[in-house]
Amino acid sequence: MGRKHLKAQDLSKAKNPELRASLAAMERAAAMARQIAIQTNTAIVVVRDGKMIRIPADQLRREEQDEKPE
Repeated sequence: MGRKHLKAQDLSKAKNPELRASLAAMERAAAMARQIAIQTNTAIVVVRDGKMIRIPADQLRREEQDEKPE
């Protein structure tokens, strides 16, 4: 039996309000995981295009700096 992968737009259209709110909760958890990785100088692992990618803390710091408005 195959697994269906939900996309952000699928969650935002869900009838169940808890399911709709879960997207924001996952985004907050991801942001917190990135901050903890930066603070502890550890890497995080994410899945992009079906592949596991290891992102070291120094790269997370650079990405964070790139996102800050000047």
